[in-house]
Amino acid sequence: MLPVDWIEHRRAGDRELVGWVRPDGAGFVAIDRLGHPVTDVVDWDVAEEALDARGLHWLADLWQLQVEDGRWMRVRLVEVSPERVVVKMDDFGAVDAEMRTWTLPFPAPATLRPYAGDPGVL
Repeated sequence: MLPVDWIEHRRAGDRELVGWVRPDGAGFVAIDRLGHPVTDVVDWDVAEEALDARGLHWLADLWQLQVEDGRWMRVRLVEVSPERVVVKMDDFGAVDAEMRTWTLPFPAPATLRPYAGDPGVL
């Protein structure tokens, strides 16, 4: 569940939710869709600009998840909501691949990170 003081920030054009702005003392912190800070404490306008600049395209990128046995798995985001984050093993676009998924809490834990490897190498 979202903290009650987080304020939604939506893109001007299509009103798509791109994150939240969280009050912090005399300033604000921009929070992305995974629940992670995008800025330090800044002015309201700077927080909104940071979320607009970040957009949503990064959600479609490759990610890596550290699974129970300590291995890092190449994954893609399936669902991102204030209730949970669901990722699936990257199936390289195969329609007949087994869909292994993991349901993570929100905000997403540190075991989910942007993919650090070469995306062109299997």
